[in-house]
Amino acid sequence: MKILVLISRLLLGLVFFVFGLNGFLQFIPVKEMPTGLALQFITALMQSHYVLVVSATQLIGGVLLLVNRYIPLSLALLGPVIVNILCYHIFLWSQGLPIAAVVAILWFILFFYYRQYFSGLFVQKAA
Repeated sequence: MKILVLISRLLLGLVFFVFGLNGFLQFIPVKEMPTGLALQFITALMQSHYVLVVSATQLIGGVLLLVNRYIPLSLALLGPVIVNILCYHIFLWSQGLPIAAVVAILWFILFFYYRQYFSGLFVQKAA
């Protein structure tokens, strides 16, 4: 189990580090742009500079995973990003959905391993 967690942590950290950095430096060439609503969504993210917030979140989460510090915080930061990535690929542009699914699986492996740190969130009635 520990080897699976290590591999998941490093792969997920690398993915989010690279794509978070790409949000600032644009070193990964875009092969084809989506059309329709997917293009409008990307255009809105780029023109409003909201993509910089998302990229910073990805970069911070990826670095935390790679240096093996604050893993629960990293998972909490990256969880909503992954949900948005999945929703984008499910509802707007299905290209890239398999990679998004693999990223989600890697996140769930880590979440399952570190689930004790999230136990306080699953309290039915607080005080």
